[in-house]
Amino acid sequence: MALPSIGSLLRLATVDTRPLRRREFSLLFVGQLVSRLGTMVTAVAVPYQLYQLTHSSLAVGLLGLIELFPVLAFAFLGGALADARDRRFMVLLTELVFMATSALLMANALLGHPLIWAIYCLAAIQGGLYALQRPSLDALLPRLVPENEMTAAVALASLQGSVGMVAGPALAGVVIAAAGLPVTFGVDVLTFAISLVALALMRATPPPPDAEGPSLRRVAEGLRYARSRPDLLGTYAVDMIAMFFGMPEALFPAVASELGGPAVLGVLFSASAFGSMAAFATSGWTGGVHRHGWGVILAATAWGFAIIGFGFAASLPLAVLCLAAAGAADAVSGIFRMAIWNRTIPDSLRGRLASIELLSYSSGPLLGNAESGVVAALAGVRVSIVSGGVLCVVGCLLCALMLPGFRAFDARDWTSGRGGVISSA
Repeated sequence: MALPSIGSLLRLATVDTRPLRRREFSLLFVGQLVSRLGTMVTAVAVPYQLYQLTHSSLAVGLLGLIELFPVLAFAFLGGALADARDRRFMVLLTELVFMATSALLMANALLGHPLIWAIYCLAAIQGGLYALQRPSLDALLPRLVPENEMTAAVALASLQGSVGMVAGPALAGVVIAAAGLPVTFGVDVLTFAISLVALALMRATPPPPDAEGPSLRRVAEGLRYARSRPDLLGTYAVDMIAMFFGMPEALFPAVASELGGPAVLGVLFSASAFGSMAAFATSGWTGGVHRHGWGVILAATAWGFAIIGFGFAASLPLAVLCLAAAGAADAVSGIFRMAIWNRTIPDSLRGRLASIELLSYSSGPLLGNAESGVVAALAGVRVSIVSGGVLCVVGCLLCALMLPGFRAFDARDWTSGRGGVISSA
């Protein structure tokens, strides 16, 4: 048997960049890359500001609950709108309102005594905007590339997010320390402006001519479809378990306060994203994997073990290494989850199913942050982190035992029902 060439091995160990040759995808990629950078700057600045004002991990953890309720309230509406309206326009409109909320956070930070209730209110508004935007953003991707480039597009989109998650927190730590919180929120405002320009340059992605308007019946149709697919239910369950029990971000300010302050906080927030970025940048091999169910289960289990290691880490380098390993595992899980979603869901249902996906991968971390804050308040920060990682591992193994249809998922058994690439791609 002939050995693989060096070129083929390199392709397996690097990210597939073919989708970047398509104009619409590249515009979305660049715009969301910049927007994600600013979003992550704010994602660090808000909990840091709250911790400085309250000195309470519980107060930071409550951000998760504050953001969760609007996500639950608006996710299904966002999914129905994604199937009934121009998806590009939905993303553009919500980005505009996001920019306004970041400007208000900047104004609040300029006050002599920033208002805690205003921070929570703006966080709630941003949670609702995220629920309205994300289904359209997720459902937009399969319209921009052909099916044979879907896994590559997913990896690139995820790599884009990881770059923002690595650079954003690091930038936030530097800007907070050097220029203060108002300037930090101002950076987010600027990044949204750049994203809006990229979205404006994209061509429209209208729904099919016979698409119906949003309604409860349409939402119920999407829920019935999801319930009929055990493999989809498996992706939701595993992700929820991993994020609910193994999400310790609300504890990062407390951990950072022991290890060096704001600069360390940025490093902690960046560490898992750095691992994700490394995994996405070497994701060429994932295109040859077809048993995506097992891929999700094993990767989520690895995430739990890495979080356990983080809980026991006694030094910053070891903590960063464990978080990077967790991020790499989450990246692999995400690639396979999104491959299942994007390759098997009909385009006419994609927005509504994206809203269900949104609930699974958003409510888990938000509830997980609240859970970790409560456990930390009762039993301590380290106990909260380690116990969450243990429960994550146990939950993932139970899913493998109880969901045979999910673990047996094979991409070769499916053909995509999506509508195809827009004509301008």
